[in-house]
Amino acid sequence: MDWLTCGFAVYSSCGKGMLMQLDNTRTARVIGLVYSTCCYLAFLFTCLYLIGFVGSVAVPKNINDGPLLAWPAAVLINCALILLFGVQHTAMARKGFKQWLAAVIPTSVERSTYVLLSSLVLMLMFWLWQPMPLTVWKVETTWAKTLLIGLFWLGWGIALLATFLIDHFELFGLKQAIDRWRKTTPQAPVFRTPLFYRIVRHPLYLGFLIAFWATPYMTAGHLLFATGMTVYLFIGACFEEKDLVALFGERYRRYQQEVGMILPGSKTRKKGR
Repeated sequence: MDWLTCGFAVYSSCGKGMLMQLDNTRTARVIGLVYSTCCYLAFLFTCLYLIGFVGSVAVPKNINDGPLLAWPAAVLINCALILLFGVQHTAMARKGFKQWLAAVIPTSVERSTYVLLSSLVLMLMFWLWQPMPLTVWKVETTWAKTLLIGLFWLGWGIALLATFLIDHFELFGLKQAIDRWRKTTPQAPVFRTPLFYRIVRHPLYLGFLIAFWATPYMTAGHLLFATGMTVYLFIGACFEEKDLVALFGERYRRYQQEVGMILPGSKTRKKGR
């Protein structure tokens, strides 16, 4: 096994050196920028489709569309799709995977690749999702229906604004490619708590929760989707919290004690209490 480990280390070292040399060329920087732009556009399309998919608005196939399968098969397929998204989205965001990926592709497009693969997994979910049309609730009162539709759009608005409150284009990989194209040194992360971040630590996830659950017409399939994604959001946030504590240290620990994670007021208790 020693020679295999040694060989992999040499390959990684040489490969990374070659990638750095290639990444320094003007052509490579332009290709990286074009690639990241395409990944970002794929994300925009996927995000817009997700809104229509969940809200049954202006898309070819929404969460309640498609041929019906037997319930056990539909539940199994839908749970597998949610699990696939959760594993991919969480595993690729971990430090160990990022280090491995940095030995394969330039670091300037690492985030864009993550965004692209996440978009592809979501597109797969849209395609393979099995409708489960049993009605859980159906609100027909005009004012209540309008309220729920308003909350649906409010949730997406919170999620979108939350990305711009930190750095939207860095979050989705475009800024890294632009910096590399301009030969600009990336700035070190700065801990900030603008607007929504003073209420919850992950307002992006709060926006998603509101959007997933606020509907005047809840089917069993929509309920399964909302429940599965809610579980994933809390699990994913816990993994993300560990990375943020490692990055910002005691300052982020104090933030955990002062502000709720996803739901307002759900603060992290100090150890020993």
